[in-house]
Amino acid sequence: MSSNDVVVTGLGATTPLGGDVATTWEGMLAGRSAVSRIEAEWVERHQLPVKIAAQLAVEPTEVLKRVEVRRLDRCEQVAIIAAREAWQHAGLADPDNPRVEPERLAVIIGTGIGGAVTLLTQDDILENDGVRKVSPLTIPMLMPNGPAAHVGLELKARGGVHAPVSACASGAEALAWGYRMLKAGEVDVVVAGGAEACITGIPLAGFSQMRAMCISHNDDPEHASRPFDAHRDGFVLGEGAGIMVLERADFAAARGATVHGRLAGIGTSSDAYHITAPEPEGIGQARAMTAALRSAGLSPEDVGHVNCHATSTQVGDVAEAVSVRKAIGDHPVLTAPKGNMGHLLGAAGAVEGIATLLAIRDGVVAPTANLEDLDSGIVLDVVSKEPRKVELTAAINDSFGFGGHNVALAFTAA
Repeated sequence: MSSNDVVVTGLGATTPLGGDVATTWEGMLAGRSAVSRIEAEWVERHQLPVKIAAQLAVEPTEVLKRVEVRRLDRCEQVAIIAAREAWQHAGLADPDNPRVEPERLAVIIGTGIGGAVTLLTQDDILENDGVRKVSPLTIPMLMPNGPAAHVGLELKARGGVHAPVSACASGAEALAWGYRMLKAGEVDVVVAGGAEACITGIPLAGFSQMRAMCISHNDDPEHASRPFDAHRDGFVLGEGAGIMVLERADFAAARGATVHGRLAGIGTSSDAYHITAPEPEGIGQARAMTAALRSAGLSPEDVGHVNCHATSTQVGDVAEAVSVRKAIGDHPVLTAPKGNMGHLLGAAGAVEGIATLLAIRDGVVAPTANLEDLDSGIVLDVVSKEPRKVELTAAINDSFGFGGHNVALAFTAA
């Protein structure tokens, strides 16, 4: 390991599977589905065709102080919760023994949509009760940089606070951005990841109208999200956050930090093809994976596992399988966590990046939930039903977003 390698020293998450990293990972390994019916009056009031989602396992109100809940949008709340766990896990939480200078600390947290719950709630208040009832905190609660800004304020980060917005690739793009900052020597530590919490009327209606979302399993929510399955018919909306603490290897070693693995390389590309559909031959996605391998100094043969973006859509899952074969080959073992916890949009890449790292650390690949009949167009080894023990030295995490954003992250063992 060289002095400017990028290492992972802290992990944090809150997801539909659990309120922290450990319970989320346990849920993935168990193949559990966290999708359930939305018990909210607005579902019936709006006559939404989709009545299910992957909702948080632990409500932020159970974790945060009342004043924090009141002043933060839900996507900011989950970012704070995940960041606190990651910061603690990295051994950086003791205020009397600061381990990093504020000027050498950056925060990068992406989101695909931002404070949609606040925006819609405050618009209802404006329409029904007038301008004087609108919260003065509306703008800082709805702005997409809110999660990054609030975490940066809490950690007193003065090395930069950034908020990539790259649709469903946002969390992975944040990790890639952190990698670049550390490699350039701009900072010593980066707190990076993604946050999303927009299970509400407009996102559900909009995704339904564009026929991207599963609408056939309202009475059987646990089996709705089916990545790579021949009978899949769209994704299920989820919510949550995933955060990693990234450090320069020399800085982590100097402070005696525990290293859980390396973010060894990154690759980004764009399709320039369609605002929502992936390029069907997987060319742009394959370029991102190839770039990640190149920056990590890895060959395709080194990669034993790919944690797929696979959202459970007809077009997207097949295009990704094609791109994996182009960039890496037929040998990797694949999985798709969205079968467990739906699609976390801007948080997906960060949470799934954590799962990729843990697969290497623990030597086990979690099964793809609800995969019963593999699509005939996917001629790859996709884990289903039971976790699989696999000795891994390197793995790739894919994240793709509307607009043709492609991000691939290469992780290796410590």
